Formats: sequence, structure tokens, C-alpha cells
Amino acid sequence: MQEHNKRRWALPLLFLVLASVPFAAQWLGEPFYVTLGARILIYALAALALNLVLGFAGLVSFGHAMFLGLGCYAAGILSYYGFGNGWLQLAVCIAVCALVALAVGTVCLRTSGIGFIMITLAFAQMFYFLAVSLREYGGDDGLNIYEPSSFGLFDLDGSQPVYWAAWGLLLVSSIAMLRLRRSPFGMILRATHANPRRVDALGYSVFGVRLTAYVASGVLTGMAGLLLANLTAFASPSYMSWPVSGELIVMVVIGGLGSVLGPIVGAIAYLLMEEGFKSLTQHWMLLMGPAVVAIAMVAKGGYGNSLARLRRPPPGAAEAAAPGVETDTDRRPPDALAKEASA
Repeated sequence: MQEHNKRRWALPLLFLVLASVPFAAQWLGEPFYVTLGARILIYALAALALNLVLGFAGLVSFGHAMFLGLGCYAAGILSYYGFGNGWLQLAVCIAVCALVALAVGTVCLRTSGIGFIMITLAFAQMFYFLAVSLREYGGDDGLNIYEPSSFGLFDLDGSQPVYWAAWGLLLVSSIAMLRLRRSPFGMILRATHANPRRVDALGYSVFGVRLTAYVASGVLTGMAGLLLANLTAFASPSYMSWPVSGELIVMVVIGGLGSVLGPIVGAIAYLLMEEGFKSLTQHWMLLMGPAVVAIAMVAKGGYGNSLARLRRPPPGAAEAAAPGVETDTDRRPPDALAKEASA
């Protein structure tokens, strides 16, 4: 119970620390820290969205940066035509990402394994080259955004407003993920990862559950893209490229698959390492690669699971635990998870 309380307070403490970053940056006279922090929060939001399909459902989507780019262009193209209303941009972003995710997911989820990976990558590359071909909106050079999104009471004009908008959206999304993980839908989604055939035999639509999660994940990633467009005042096809999808996967993996805290910690660790290596050498990727490999080998299962193993009680203590107390890892078979979800 004591360890459960520690994990329960980990997320609130993390958000309190993140909330103190703008004040610390102002005290130190380093506004760059706010910009870096906003970028970390945006990518943490995208990683949290990817974790819904990668960590919960076990679907390796190698094209999730497509939705990040769609969110950027939703803000950029509307601003290009003089529509700076943030609510309109948000509505278009959600609608476009939902429709694209529905179409792409309907095709991709007919496959599994390496087939799913390659088809998601193919769709992402299609949208990447589509953005490159749009010469009116900058083509390969990207599109400058001169007017920030205006939401009436506040505008996303500068790093500070974007930081707080990303912080608030990430907080709400994390709470929603915590509730979803223990909800009937979340249990069925996790069960589809363990054994989809059993879930299907119990009368649940594996395809429908996964498609719903994929669409929700795409929409949330698109919202992160809208924030990224306001942070950089720029929309570029490079946001849709496959290396960005790979970075999101790495953030989720090094943070911890299937957890809510993991993708946020993974995004913080990855982007801080990136900035640190960039300050050392222009060939920072030569250092980044081995560092990620070392983390994957040492912290197996991600930072979150590694900390859980350090806190794990010694052998024999599990037998002495009171009956009915939930352990750190839910090892029940998928049919039991699905039956509990339907109860």
C-alpha cells in the first residue's frame, strides 16, 4: 500500500516540477528554458498519445508523426488565409486527424506485426510527399505562420502561453489516460495485446476497439501538432517524416510501455539528452545513438518499470501480502481482463 501511494503521488509531483519551470527560467534570466520546456511538453503529449496504441494495444505505429504534421498544417493553412481563430483551427485539426486516422486505421488494422508497421510508414510518407508538393504553402521549405492561434481569452503568442497550454492539455490527457487504463475499454484494449483471439471469442470486436484507440491517439497527436506550430511559428513537412515517428517510439520505449508516467519521463529524458549532446558537438547523433541503446539495455522496460523493480519487495514477500491487494503487474489472462471489463 505504501508503494502504491508513492506511485500515486509521482505524477502530481512531476507536474508541479514542470509548473515551476517558467518561474525558474524567469528567475535565472534564461527564457530559452521555457521554449525547451514547451517543446518537451508537446512531444510528451504526442508520446502519451502514441502510448495508447503502442503501449496499451501493442501496435507499433511507425507513421504517427503524420498526425503531428497534420495538426501543424491545420493551424498554418488556416492562418495563411487569415483565419486565426484558435477554436476554428482546433476543430479543423480534430476533424482532419479523426478522418485520416479512421481511413488509415481501417486499412492498417487489417494487418498485424511487420505489415502494420510498414503500412503506417507508407501512409505517413504519402502525406509527407503531399506536403512537399504543396508549393503554395511553401513546399519543402515549409510554411511560416505569422498569426498565432487566438482563443479569445488568451493567444498562443510566444513560448510562455504555449507552455501553459501544453502543460494543461498534458495534465488533462494524463488524468484521462489513468482513468482509461482501468476502465472497461482500457482493459479490453490491453487484453487485445495479450491475446486478441480470446478477446474475439468472448464477443468483443478487436478491430473496433483498436480502431477507436487509433483514432483517439491520432487526434491527440494532432492537437500536439497545433501547439508545435504555434511554438515554432512554422509548419514543415519534416514534422511528418519517419525519423520523428521513430523519436516518438524511442520516447515511449525508454520511458516505459503501457504506463502513463513513462512517455512523459521518456520525452523529458530524450530531449534533454539531445540538447546536452548538441551543446557538446555538432555530431551529437553519434552520442545519442549509443546512449539510447545503453538505456534500453540497462533500464529494461523503461525508467518507470526499472524504478518499480528497485522498489519490488524481496522474494517471499508477495506470499505474505494481504489477499486482494493488487500487485505492480497485472498478470491475469486476457479473458479474465475482458470478463472483468464486461462486469
